[in-house]
Amino acid sequence: MTFNSAEPRRDLFADPFVLYGESFASRLLLGTARYPSPATLQAAVEVARPAMLTVALRRQGSVGDGEGGQAFWQMLRSLNVPVLPNTAGCMAPQEAITTAMMAREVFETDWIKLELVGDDYTLQPDTLNLPAVAETLIKEGFKVLPYCTEDLVLCRRLLDVGCQALMPWAAPIGTGKGAVNPHAMRLLRERLPDTPLIVDAGLGLPSHAAQVLEWGYDGVLLNTAVAQAAYPVNMARAFALAVDAGRTAYLAGPMPERDIAQASTPVVGMPFWHAEGAEDRA
Repeated sequence: MTFNSAEPRRDLFADPFVLYGESFASRLLLGTARYPSPATLQAAVEVARPAMLTVALRRQGSVGDGEGGQAFWQMLRSLNVPVLPNTAGCMAPQEAITTAMMAREVFETDWIKLELVGDDYTLQPDTLNLPAVAETLIKEGFKVLPYCTEDLVLCRRLLDVGCQALMPWAAPIGTGKGAVNPHAMRLLRERLPDTPLIVDAGLGLPSHAAQVLEWGYDGVLLNTAVAQAAYPVNMARAFALAVDAGRTAYLAGPMPERDIAQASTPVVGMPFWHAEGAEDRA
Protein backbone atom coordinates (compact mmCIF):
# COMPACT_ATOMS: atom_id res chain seq x y z
CA MET A 1 0.00 0.00 0.00
CA THR A 2 1.41 3.38 -1.03
CA PHE A 3 0.43 6.89 -0.02
CA ASN A 4 1.23 10.37 -1.28
CA SER A 5 3.56 11.69 1.40
CA ALA A 6 2.56 15.26 0.52
CA GLU A 7 -1.01 14.65 1.72
CA PRO A 8 -1.84 14.63 5.43
CA ARG A 9 -3.45 11.35 6.52
CA ARG A 10 -4.35 9.41 9.60
CA ASP A 11 -1.94 6.59 10.39
CA LEU A 12 -3.88 3.54 9.35
CA PHE A 13 -1.59 1.20 11.23
CA ALA A 14 -1.47 2.97 14.61
CA ASP A 15 -5.09 2.22 15.38
CA PRO A 16 -5.45 0.41 18.70
CA PHE A 17 -8.68 -1.33 19.68
CA VAL A 18 -9.16 -0.41 23.34
CA LEU A 19 -11.71 -1.92 25.74
CA TYR A 20 -11.70 -0.95 29.43
CA GLY A 21 -8.20 0.45 29.01
CA GLU A 22 -6.79 -2.72 27.45
CA SER A 23 -5.54 -2.81 23.85
CA PHE A 24 -6.18 -5.66 21.43
CA ALA A 25 -4.48 -6.42 18.14
CA SER A 26 -7.66 -7.66 16.43
CA ARG A 27 -11.15 -6.21 16.08
CA LEU A 28 -12.68 -9.65 15.64
CA LEU A 29 -14.08 -11.68 18.54
CA LEU A 30 -14.94 -15.32 17.92
CA GLY A 31 -17.35 -17.72 19.56
CA THR A 32 -16.49 -21.34 20.36
CA ALA A 33 -19.83 -23.13 19.96
CA ARG A 34 -21.33 -25.29 17.18
CA TYR A 35 -18.11 -26.11 15.34
CA PRO A 36 -17.95 -29.53 13.64
CA SER A 37 -15.02 -30.51 15.86
CA PRO A 38 -12.53 -29.04 18.34
CA ALA A 39 -9.85 -29.36 15.67
CA THR A 40 -11.88 -27.16 13.30
CA LEU A 41 -12.36 -24.58 16.04
CA GLN A 42 -8.64 -24.57 16.76
CA ALA A 43 -7.76 -24.10 13.09
CA ALA A 44 -10.32 -21.29 12.72
CA VAL A 45 -8.89 -19.46 15.71
CA GLU A 46 -5.37 -19.84 14.39
CA VAL A 47 -6.20 -18.24 11.03
CA ALA A 48 -8.52 -15.52 12.40
CA ARG A 49 -6.30 -14.51 15.35
CA PRO A 50 -9.23 -12.95 17.27
CA ALA A 51 -8.99 -10.53 20.17
CA MET A 52 -11.07 -12.79 22.42
CA LEU A 53 -12.86 -16.14 22.46
CA THR A 54 -16.33 -16.26 23.95
CA VAL A 55 -17.20 -19.27 26.08
CA ALA A 56 -20.54 -20.08 27.69
CA LEU A 57 -20.28 -21.41 31.23
CA ARG A 58 -23.41 -23.49 30.65
CA ARG A 59 -21.80 -25.24 27.70
CA GLN A 60 -18.52 -25.61 29.54
CA GLY A 61 -20.04 -26.62 32.84
CA SER A 62 -17.79 -29.66 32.84
CA VAL A 63 -14.58 -27.64 32.57
CA GLY A 64 -13.64 -28.73 36.03
CA ASP A 65 -15.20 -32.19 36.00
CA GLY A 66 -14.67 -34.64 33.22
CA GLU A 67 -12.10 -35.45 30.60
CA GLY A 68 -14.09 -33.80 27.78
CA GLY A 69 -14.38 -30.47 29.56
CA GLN A 70 -10.76 -30.54 30.70
CA ALA A 71 -9.54 -31.32 27.19
CA PHE A 72 -11.59 -28.51 25.66
CA TRP A 73 -10.39 -26.02 28.27
CA GLN A 74 -6.77 -27.06 27.78
CA MET A 75 -7.18 -26.59 24.03
CA LEU A 76 -8.55 -23.08 24.53
CA ARG A 77 -5.68 -22.18 26.85
CA SER A 78 -3.16 -23.48 24.32
CA LEU A 79 -4.44 -20.98 21.75
CA ASN A 80 -3.20 -18.12 23.95
CA VAL A 81 -6.25 -15.96 23.22
CA PRO A 82 -8.05 -14.15 26.07
CA VAL A 83 -11.32 -15.79 27.08
CA LEU A 84 -14.56 -13.82 27.32
CA PRO A 85 -17.10 -15.83 29.34
CA ASN A 86 -20.75 -15.12 28.65
CA THR A 87 -24.06 -15.62 30.42
CA ALA A 88 -25.78 -17.19 27.41
CA GLY A 89 -29.24 -18.57 28.06
CA CYS A 90 -29.92 -16.60 31.23
CA MET A 91 -33.46 -15.22 31.36
CA ALA A 92 -33.63 -13.94 34.95
CA PRO A 93 -31.48 -11.15 36.40
CA GLN A 94 -30.24 -13.17 39.37
CA GLU A 95 -29.45 -16.11 37.10
CA ALA A 96 -27.21 -13.90 34.96
CA ILE A 97 -25.47 -12.46 38.04
CA THR A 98 -24.85 -15.89 39.54
CA THR A 99 -23.56 -17.26 36.23
CA ALA A 100 -21.17 -14.33 35.89
CA MET A 101 -19.81 -14.93 39.40
CA MET A 102 -19.26 -18.60 38.63
CA ALA A 103 -17.62 -17.78 35.29
CA ARG A 104 -15.14 -15.43 36.97
CA GLU A 105 -14.10 -18.21 39.32
CA VAL A 106 -13.88 -20.89 36.62
CA PHE A 107 -12.13 -18.87 33.92
CA GLU A 108 -10.17 -16.56 36.25
CA THR A 109 -11.14 -13.34 34.49
CA ASP A 110 -13.16 -10.21 35.26
CA TRP A 111 -14.35 -9.94 31.65
CA ILE A 112 -17.96 -10.93 31.03
CA LYS A 113 -20.24 -10.76 28.03
CA LEU A 114 -23.59 -10.08 29.64
CA GLU A 115 -26.53 -11.78 27.96
CA LEU A 116 -29.96 -11.45 29.53
CA VAL A 117 -32.59 -12.91 27.22
CA GLY A 118 -36.05 -11.37 27.25
CA ASP A 119 -37.70 -13.59 24.64
CA ASP A 120 -36.80 -17.22 24.05
CA TYR A 121 -38.01 -17.15 20.41
CA THR A 122 -36.13 -14.13 19.07
CA LEU A 123 -33.46 -14.24 21.80
CA GLN A 124 -33.89 -10.48 22.05
CA PRO A 125 -32.14 -8.96 25.08
CA ASP A 126 -34.23 -8.06 28.12
CA THR A 127 -33.89 -4.33 27.63
CA LEU A 128 -35.80 -3.47 30.82
CA ASN A 129 -33.59 -5.39 33.26
CA LEU A 130 -30.26 -5.32 31.43
CA PRO A 131 -28.98 -1.97 32.82
CA ALA A 132 -29.63 -2.97 36.43
CA VAL A 133 -27.80 -6.30 36.02
CA ALA A 134 -24.89 -4.55 34.29
CA GLU A 135 -24.69 -2.03 37.13
CA THR A 136 -24.58 -4.81 39.72
CA LEU A 137 -21.78 -6.63 37.91
CA ILE A 138 -19.75 -3.45 37.41
CA LYS A 139 -19.97 -2.75 41.13
CA GLU A 140 -18.63 -6.27 41.67
CA GLY A 141 -15.56 -5.44 39.59
CA PHE A 142 -16.54 -6.97 36.24
CA LYS A 143 -15.60 -5.54 32.85
CA VAL A 144 -19.05 -5.84 31.33
CA LEU A 145 -19.70 -6.12 27.60
CA PRO A 146 -23.51 -6.10 27.38
CA TYR A 147 -25.32 -7.74 24.49
CA CYS A 148 -28.06 -5.26 23.58
CA THR A 149 -30.21 -3.96 20.76
CA GLU A 150 -29.43 -0.89 18.67
CA ASP A 151 -31.83 1.20 20.76
CA LEU A 152 -30.11 4.51 21.54
CA VAL A 153 -31.92 5.12 24.84
CA LEU A 154 -31.01 1.65 26.13
CA CYS A 155 -27.39 2.12 25.10
CA ARG A 156 -27.19 5.46 26.88
CA ARG A 157 -28.62 3.89 30.02
CA LEU A 158 -25.97 1.15 29.88
CA LEU A 159 -23.29 3.81 29.64
CA ASP A 160 -24.84 5.67 32.57
CA VAL A 161 -24.47 2.63 34.85
CA GLY A 162 -20.78 2.26 33.99
CA CYS A 163 -20.42 0.13 30.86
CA GLN A 164 -17.42 1.28 28.83
CA ALA A 165 -18.30 -0.65 25.67
CA LEU A 166 -21.50 -2.00 24.13
CA MET A 167 -22.40 -4.96 21.93
CA PRO A 168 -25.53 -4.11 19.88
CA TRP A 169 -26.97 -6.72 17.55
CA ALA A 170 -27.28 -6.34 13.79
CA ALA A 171 -30.08 -8.93 13.65
CA PRO A 172 -31.33 -11.73 15.92
CA ILE A 173 -28.74 -14.32 16.94
CA GLY A 174 -27.96 -16.93 14.31
CA THR A 175 -30.02 -15.38 11.49
CA GLY A 176 -27.09 -14.29 9.31
CA LYS A 177 -29.15 -11.44 7.86
CA GLY A 178 -26.66 -8.64 8.39
CA ALA A 179 -27.83 -5.22 9.55
CA VAL A 180 -31.64 -5.24 9.38
CA ASN A 181 -31.96 -1.66 10.64
CA PRO A 182 -29.10 0.25 9.03
CA HIS A 183 -30.54 3.66 9.87
CA ALA A 184 -30.71 2.94 13.61
CA MET A 185 -27.25 1.40 13.63
CA ARG A 186 -25.67 4.33 11.84
CA LEU A 187 -27.51 6.76 14.10
CA LEU A 188 -26.24 4.89 17.16
CA ARG A 189 -22.68 5.18 15.89
CA GLU A 190 -23.17 8.87 15.19
CA ARG A 191 -24.68 9.67 18.60
CA LEU A 192 -22.12 7.68 20.61
CA PRO A 193 -18.91 8.63 18.80
CA ASP A 194 -16.54 7.89 21.68
CA THR A 195 -18.01 4.57 22.83
CA PRO A 196 -16.50 1.29 21.60
CA LEU A 197 -19.31 -0.51 19.75
CA ILE A 198 -18.95 -4.18 18.82
CA VAL A 199 -21.62 -5.66 16.56
CA ASP A 200 -22.75 -8.88 18.18
CA ALA A 201 -25.19 -11.26 16.48
CA GLY A 202 -26.85 -11.44 13.09
CA LEU A 203 -23.88 -11.18 10.74
CA GLY A 204 -23.68 -13.91 8.12
CA LEU A 205 -21.19 -12.80 5.47
CA PRO A 206 -17.79 -11.13 5.50
CA SER A 207 -19.35 -8.26 3.56
CA HIS A 208 -21.70 -7.67 6.52
CA ALA A 209 -18.70 -7.29 8.81
CA ALA A 210 -16.90 -4.97 6.40
CA GLN A 211 -20.02 -2.82 6.12
CA VAL A 212 -20.45 -2.16 9.84
CA LEU A 213 -16.72 -1.45 10.20
CA GLU A 214 -17.04 1.03 7.32
CA TRP A 215 -19.80 2.75 9.31
CA GLY A 216 -17.34 3.26 12.15
CA TYR A 217 -18.19 0.33 14.41
CA ASP A 218 -15.16 -0.81 16.34
CA GLY A 219 -15.40 -4.59 16.02
CA VAL A 220 -17.60 -7.63 15.49
CA LEU A 221 -18.31 -10.82 17.38
CA LEU A 222 -19.04 -13.92 15.31
CA ASN A 223 -19.98 -17.51 16.03
CA THR A 224 -22.59 -19.16 13.82
CA ALA A 225 -21.43 -17.40 10.64
CA VAL A 226 -18.08 -19.14 11.00
CA ALA A 227 -18.94 -22.34 12.85
CA GLN A 228 -21.81 -23.31 10.54
CA ALA A 229 -20.14 -22.40 7.26
CA ALA A 230 -19.37 -25.23 4.85
CA TYR A 231 -15.67 -24.57 5.44
CA PRO A 232 -15.34 -22.79 8.82
CA VAL A 233 -11.58 -22.25 8.64
CA ASN A 234 -11.82 -20.51 5.26
CA MET A 235 -14.73 -18.42 6.51
CA ALA A 236 -12.81 -17.40 9.62
CA ARG A 237 -10.00 -16.12 7.43
CA ALA A 238 -12.47 -14.31 5.15
CA PHE A 239 -14.05 -12.52 8.11
CA ALA A 240 -10.67 -11.51 9.50
CA LEU A 241 -9.74 -9.96 6.16
CA ALA A 242 -13.14 -8.24 5.90
CA VAL A 243 -12.78 -6.67 9.35
CA ASP A 244 -9.37 -5.30 8.44
CA ALA A 245 -10.68 -4.01 5.10
CA GLY A 246 -13.71 -2.35 6.67
CA ARG A 247 -11.69 -0.60 9.35
CA THR A 248 -9.05 0.57 6.85
CA ALA A 249 -11.78 1.92 4.57
CA TYR A 250 -13.36 3.82 7.46
CA LEU A 251 -10.05 5.42 8.41
CA ALA A 252 -9.29 6.20 4.76
CA GLY A 253 -12.40 8.40 4.54
CA PRO A 254 -14.85 7.10 1.92
CA MET A 255 -16.10 9.49 -0.76
CA PRO A 256 -19.54 11.01 -0.09
CA GLU A 257 -22.51 9.25 -1.66
CA ARG A 258 -24.27 11.25 -4.41
CA ASP A 259 -27.69 11.08 -6.04
CA ILE A 260 -26.50 12.07 -9.52
CA ALA A 261 -23.60 11.02 -11.71
CA GLN A 262 -20.39 13.00 -11.67
CA ALA A 263 -17.72 12.35 -14.27
CA SER A 264 -14.42 11.12 -12.90
CA THR A 265 -12.59 12.47 -15.98
CA PRO A 266 -12.64 16.28 -16.35
CA VAL A 267 -14.10 17.73 -19.58
CA VAL A 268 -11.63 20.66 -19.77
CA GLY A 269 -8.68 19.79 -21.97
CA MET A 270 -10.34 16.87 -23.80
CA PRO A 271 -9.53 16.88 -27.59
CA PHE A 272 -13.15 16.11 -28.55
CA TRP A 273 -16.27 16.89 -26.60
CA HIS A 274 -19.46 15.61 -28.18
CA ALA A 275 -18.79 17.66 -31.32
CA GLU A 276 -21.77 16.29 -33.20
CA GLY A 277 -24.14 17.14 -30.38
CA ALA A 278 -22.62 20.63 -30.11
CA GLU A 279 -23.30 21.33 -33.82
CA ASP A 280 -26.90 20.22 -33.42
CA ARG A 281 -27.33 22.56 -30.49
CA ALA A 282 -25.81 25.43 -32.48
